[in-house]
Amino acid sequence: MTNRHHTGSAPDMPVPVVLAGARGHGRWHLDNIRRLQDKGIVRLAGLCELTPLTPDEIPDGLGTPEQSADLGALLDSTGARVAVVCTPIPTHTDLALTAARRGVHLLLEKPPAPSYAAFRRMADGVAEAGVACQIGFQSLGSHAVPAVRRMLADGVIGEVTGVGGAGAWSRPEAYYRRAPWAGRRRMDGADVVDGALTNPLAHAVATALALAGATRAEDVTGVETELWHANAIESDDTSCVRVATAAGHRVTVAATLCAEQPGEPYVLVHGTRGRITHWYKQDRVLLQRADHGPEEFRYGRTDLLENLVEHLVDGVDLLVPPDATGAFMKVVEAVRTAPDPAPLPPTAWHPAPGEPRRVVPGVDALVAAAADTLSLYSELGADWARPVTDPPGEEDPR
Repeated sequence: MTNRHHTGSAPDMPVPVVLAGARGHGRWHLDNIRRLQDKGIVRLAGLCELTPLTPDEIPDGLGTPEQSADLGALLDSTGARVAVVCTPIPTHTDLALTAARRGVHLLLEKPPAPSYAAFRRMADGVAEAGVACQIGFQSLGSHAVPAVRRMLADGVIGEVTGVGGAGAWSRPEAYYRRAPWAGRRRMDGADVVDGALTNPLAHAVATALALAGATRAEDVTGVETELWHANAIESDDTSCVRVATAAGHRVTVAATLCAEQPGEPYVLVHGTRGRITHWYKQDRVLLQRADHGPEEFRYGRTDLLENLVEHLVDGVDLLVPPDATGAFMKVVEAVRTAPDPAPLPPTAWHPAPGEPRRVVPGVDALVAAAADTLSLYSELGADWARPVTDPPGEEDPR
């Protein structure tokens, strides 16, 4: 098949876009496409969903885009230059390659794949096809990320000693019933790996790694995991990881979807002369350092679809190409291959009063302490967060 949409020729604006996966989080993409269409940057050419969207599911101003459950056929018939893929995690790799083989450029939602092997297959296929691919870590479009990196390079907080990440969120029990793959580690023999750290709070992991200067797969030398769940699910809803980097840093990220008082997730960079806190959803940074008063900064953000179009039209650098998420995918792989998350004992959680969700008492403070001390839950003294050991059994006769 010829690359009729190869990067070699800059597309005309507005760039025709197909959105695969327009419900759930895909609604955010629909609204964003509408915003960029109003600016004359893109045009919604098609929607790929198993069940077509009704007219009232399509935001005003987007017209009546062509619809199909077959992404390849839709890309062919619409002449789309860009595909936004916001479908269930196990489908990402094959749909990305469907687009790449047609020379269609990509914005691929995070996590880009459920395993490192699937990620490599996607990234290598995209590179071979010569198309541009942006991974949807919107937090990495924040202008705070390069600003903090400049502060660190300038030694503003001395030598970096480690990076923590903290996410204390809540999700109702219905969150895990929103789709067949929700809360699953695998389904029908395929990896899913829909855990707190790999999906809803994946930005905490990716942003912490980015501020530690560890974005590529080879930047990760080891990953420790502790995975638990209070909800009746396969995957983790209360978990932490500690990543060792090639530069000698520790990156510890703790997360829960069972918070007592849900708050803004953040990344915390520790230095010998201070610390930098970055609330990545708010593009907000707090600098605290020796012999200075605290300083707060707010930054803008570049939309990743807009950046992808600018890359195609004007040649600007992509903000989040696949290789810039290799380190994150090493964490996903460590979570995937870890022992299945352990259920928290019934004494460790309770239903939230008046809310259909589960709460782990003390977990908010535990998440913050993990980011503050770069410790794992098992090192912080929570009753339930003991190291997982194999139960005693008969000796293996072999």
